[in-house]
Amino acid sequence: MSDLASDPYASIVELSKAFRNRSVLPSQIMEAQLKRIEVIDQKLGSYQTVYEDAALASAKEADAAIASDHRIGPFHGIPFALKDIFELEGHITTCGSREMLKRVSPTTGTVVRRLLEAGGIVIGKTKTVECALGGWGTNEQMGTPWNPWDLKEARVPGGSSSGSGVAVASGLASCATGSDTGGSVRLPAAYCGLTGLKVSKACLPTDGIMPLSQTLDTPGPMTRNMADLAFMFLIMQGINADELEKDMMTGNGLFDVQMNIFKGLKLGIINEEERSLCTEDILESYDATLHLLVELGAELEVFKSPIPFDDMTKLNGAITMYEGYLNHRSFYDNPEKQMDQNVRKRMLAGRVLTSENHSKRLDKRQKDQLIFEASMVGFDALITPTVLEPAPRLDDIDEDFTPGYFTRPFNYIDMSALALPTAYSAKGLPTSLQIAVPAGRENFVIQLGTTLEKALGLTKQPDFSPL
Repeated sequence: MSDLASDPYASIVELSKAFRNRSVLPSQIMEAQLKRIEVIDQKLGSYQTVYEDAALASAKEADAAIASDHRIGPFHGIPFALKDIFELEGHITTCGSREMLKRVSPTTGTVVRRLLEAGGIVIGKTKTVECALGGWGTNEQMGTPWNPWDLKEARVPGGSSSGSGVAVASGLASCATGSDTGGSVRLPAAYCGLTGLKVSKACLPTDGIMPLSQTLDTPGPMTRNMADLAFMFLIMQGINADELEKDMMTGNGLFDVQMNIFKGLKLGIINEEERSLCTEDILESYDATLHLLVELGAELEVFKSPIPFDDMTKLNGAITMYEGYLNHRSFYDNPEKQMDQNVRKRMLAGRVLTSENHSKRLDKRQKDQLIFEASMVGFDALITPTVLEPAPRLDDIDEDFTPGYFTRPFNYIDMSALALPTAYSAKGLPTSLQIAVPAGRENFVIQLGTTLEKALGLTKQPDFSPL
């Protein structure tokens, strides 16, 4: 048997190639992941539901298909997890709410359908902040997943795609879907040491995904490395399987590590006011990565945002609260419903916002996008920390404060943004960098991240030996 079957952190690119040459079977990988979930997820609580029987049966079907030369493509047999706001026809989608424990999905959305039609196998649904409204990743009704980088003290996993972040970081899923309205892919990616991509609004369809804010919601991939992120992103886009496999096998396209890609690029960096909000650990890794980018040929210049990050963060929040309340008010207006009280407080903030002011806010957003776009002239990308601090202890957080200071603005402006790990804090917790580029330049930001990841050379994984 291939060593991949005993490696919980094997990449999906490695698995795909192994399935192709038949050195390992999809069922062997699935059995290993299911056993790992049975043992480790008792502690971590990353999954809401595990489809053990169906996933193993699908993996054995993939075995047979590959053996008879009926392999669909490079994603065939790859196990993946779905954030529990992604609809899967005939299965329960709770949206992180105790009140929806019996809610059966009537349909499967486009992004999930593409993953399934490419031969992917859903291993289960991962936990989420209730109705996807929260950046810390907590859920008082359904349980908060445990950040795997500290098994002694409970730390935030990041939200709202908390379970996806924990499952992928812990080798309990090969990759997972997340969604990002104000940082809900990038925050758990940052706190859990993953790569996560926030796409621009027009990039991927959102049908079949529980809406929080129709204006801001975007789905995105969460993986352990950039090659896997490129792989999953292309599948979610519906790219031709033959083209994808050719690029993957030859190292072309998004799988090409272009070590000279930063040469001559002008990158915008944060100013002193923004730096003052970050902890020493974050600034140390940020500055070290900036130094590396200069070595790779980039030119750095402080970016003077025409709209303060704090203002964009608040405007993004107001749009989210207004639309979120309209989508879910039947739950939060009723005091008898068993809803997360922290989310209820946030959601009900949208009740006092008027439709007139919401329209004005959307008009302002369009104008602000043009203003911000003009300020980006001459810059190829913006480089910020993803979060202000490594994952704090759950007991230390303020639920009234958002950790999305650096993430929300790029939802508001509608840019694409990538989070990727850069180093580790003094306590061994991941730090993370965010690369933001104009809307529609997802391929470019993936290429930048691929090169930077190669230069950083991180290999550390969470340590589960104490369990």
